[in-house]
Amino acid sequence: MPAVIEAAKIGVLCWETGQVPRGLLQLEALPGNSTNPASYGYPVSFHPVRGANVHTILENPDPDVLQTMMADAAAMVSQGIKAITTSCGFNAIFQRELAQAAGVPVLTSSLLQVPFVRLLHGPRSEIGIITANARALGPQHLAAAGIASMDGLHILGLEQCPEWNRMFAEPNADIALELIEQEVLGTARRALEQHPGIRAFVLECTDLPPYSEAIRRESGLPVFDFITMVNYLHSTI
Repeated sequence: MPAVIEAAKIGVLCWETGQVPRGLLQLEALPGNSTNPASYGYPVSFHPVRGANVHTILENPDPDVLQTMMADAAAMVSQGIKAITTSCGFNAIFQRELAQAAGVPVLTSSLLQVPFVRLLHGPRSEIGIITANARALGPQHLAAAGIASMDGLHILGLEQCPEWNRMFAEPNADIALELIEQEVLGTARRALEQHPGIRAFVLECTDLPPYSEAIRRESGLPVFDFITMVNYLHSTI
């Protein structure tokens, strides 16, 4: 008998095709990245969203793009998708609206794991959050992700890293992936130097899971990222 091909149960709302900086495209080729099919042990459906890019999601969340995402999510559900996620953690700001509109489980951002991680380690535990841009990650993102208090949370942004910043300052230029890895690991080290009480890391950015295992090895701490979140979601459906 021919093998039965499993249908995708999870749909990923992605940035618009042609709107992704060249450096981010390099990161997307790494296993573990949210938009790489090799990152998953099961089929996933990817859907580019018209108008979704670094400006309309990360820098200035656009309500018009949210409306497009809501319509696209509904269309994916009508085609059999059982759960929805996104390819950028800053979509956390749209969590409530997307979840209400989709009618299926929606996890917009790995930040949704922060309350869970806090419960695992105790209400007064310290958690390190590594984000693509700490200046752009505001209270509204955290509140939408169910984070009621900043107590014990230490947010460190990669915007301080020169090679990481090149992706946005020079969107048509190649980046040095080995330097990106050093910058990510260096950020985790800096977090622990400044806050030695950190008990776990949560990686906001969907481009960071390729480096999770290296952070686990070096720090000896649990690391929660986009892939740990989506794997858990997949196991529930």
